[in-house]
Amino acid sequence: MGTEPLRDLNLGITGASGARFAVAALRALAGDRRVGRVRVVVSEHAWDNLRAELGTPAAARDDLQAHLLGVPAGREKITLYGTGEMAAPISSGSHLSDGMVVLPCSVATLAAIASGVGTNLIHRAADVTLKQRRPLLLCVRESPYSLIHLENMERAARAGASIVPVTVMLYHRPGTVDEVIEQYVGRVLDLLGLGPDGLRRWAGLRP
Repeated sequence: MGTEPLRDLNLGITGASGARFAVAALRALAGDRRVGRVRVVVSEHAWDNLRAELGTPAAARDDLQAHLLGVPAGREKITLYGTGEMAAPISSGSHLSDGMVVLPCSVATLAAIASGVGTNLIHRAADVTLKQRRPLLLCVRESPYSLIHLENMERAARAGASIVPVTVMLYHRPGTVDEVIEQYVGRVLDLLGLGPDGLRRWAGLRP
């Protein structure tokens, strides 16, 4: 029996609140023995959100990048791109990948993807993912949703994307913010067949 090929995945990080979810997802992907490459695209506004969520408003870009890429294992798997690098491999359908996650996904990014307007590398890579019929998970972070947001979700879903809003799950009784983040990220990766071994799954009510 042959060895299963290692996954090649894209991660887009946009300016919606929830940068810590993206950090957790990157650490999980980089440390997963089933993943061979993670190509990460970070928007300019995502860096500002990371500053806010870390409580370091004056942090330099180099320090933020070091935090993002400071994974416990698998740093060699990660390639980092800026949104303006439109000549990156992931902008072409001829580049083989196993799917893309946009986490968090701003509603502006959702709108661009739903309308096929590829003005930056996140939009373009997502558009390529859809046209090549590969998995695209859009982890939308907004509340409340306007009718425009809902219609854009419908358009993206009809084109083949999975809409995975950033939500809080409580049945596993999390005790910390990190546990909330880890459970959500685990559920997202589960949709790619990469659910972590420790993912808490609903087993029904027991006396």
